[in-house]
Amino acid sequence: MNTRLGGDSRRIARVLEHLRRAKRKALIPYITAGDPHPDHTAALMHALVQAGADAIELGVPFSDPMADGPVIQLACERALAAGTSLKRVLAIVAQFREQDAHTPVVLMGYLNPVETLGLEAFATQAKAAGVDGVLLVDLAVEEAAEVAPKLRAAGLDCIFLLAPTTTPARIALIAREASGYLYYVSLKGVTGAAHLDAREVAAKLAEVRRHTELPVMVGFGVKDAATATAVGRIADGVIVGSALVATIAAGAARPETLPAKLIEQLRPIRQALDALSG
Repeated sequence: MNTRLGGDSRRIARVLEHLRRAKRKALIPYITAGDPHPDHTAALMHALVQAGADAIELGVPFSDPMADGPVIQLACERALAAGTSLKRVLAIVAQFREQDAHTPVVLMGYLNPVETLGLEAFATQAKAAGVDGVLLVDLAVEEAAEVAPKLRAAGLDCIFLLAPTTTPARIALIAREASGYLYYVSLKGVTGAAHLDAREVAAKLAEVRRHTELPVMVGFGVKDAATATAVGRIADGVIVGSALVATIAAGAARPETLPAKLIEQLRPIRQALDALSG
């Protein structure tokens, strides 16, 4: 049965509300679209769902991923070398939707490819492909007045990053513009950093929650069951990225083995989060 239903502006909200009512923590893995080759990405997305993903962040490869560490930078290089464009990413999402009409998909990337395609064209095509939300890393909330309304008008959630250095005034501004969920960057620096202080994260999340009722997901530094447990105790969910991308890099020569490897890596994190339920 063909289930390509296009984007659903309520898909993220429905899934996260279901988790809240069930007192379960969200697990949102990130992979870079087109790594190691665009022909394999949809299968990897299905594997993430099989392992227990509640939503997927799909990276749009870009030639200058300034907020990302070397693991994801190299993933972008591999994806671009394999011919992965923004339009190809949207085609991958549409392919994924042929079998999965439930799992939210959030595109995570940078403004340049979106502006090159054209914001309105991107929003329309992303919705038609089945995208649910967009996180543009280099879109400052102060400059989002033109971008965010057009995304929302197309039925796409506009997701923003928060950092340890984000001021209360800016948290309030972001909370007013954001929808879907907020992505809290638990560490200063680029993706893939190694040290995570759960006490510092807890203090900042308490401050964030004074400004919004949106779910707050924590990423950067979440790489295994232990770190997911520490973060899951204080956040609404965790985002796992660089650790999965590193697994893809290590197995890129045999892409047919990657779905099983991702399931094996992600399933213990799912189990650790579920142990926190209730």
